[in-house]
Amino acid sequence: MSILNSLSLAIDLATRKKDQAVMVLQHLQRMHEANQNQMGQLESYAAETEHKWAVTAQAGSTPELMGHHYQFMARLHHAISLQQDVLGGSAQKVEAARRLTMDGELRLASLRLVLKKKKADLGQLQGRREQKQMDEFAAVQSRRMLNLN
Repeated sequence: MSILNSLSLAIDLATRKKDQAVMVLQHLQRMHEANQNQMGQLESYAAETEHKWAVTAQAGSTPELMGHHYQFMARLHHAISLQQDVLGGSAQKVEAARRLTMDGELRLASLRLVLKKKKADLGQLQGRREQKQMDEFAAVQSRRMLNLN
């Protein structure tokens, strides 16, 4: 019976690890979505600013104003490229967490299969023991009947 207790303990531990991996995955997915939203906001802001600048530039602008605009846009595009790096990093973390979660689920499933097999094996063993006892009991009864006659 200790093998069943050991397997149950291993299943409990594997379940906790898998649940923890799922929580980490969900957290990382939320962070990745936040990073994607921030990227979308930066890109929208850059497109909106370019559009406004195009309208303003047609009305006339000074070289100094144009310089400020180009400098601002360069900084904005730099921020976008930094956010792309952040987004790539968060995507890698999500994928790693997804793999860990799948590994945990596979381990848990395999432990459950082993437990099921062990229970079946013990059930068969118990059945054989009971059959042996019944056979021995029948043999004893048969001998008693023969001795009485």
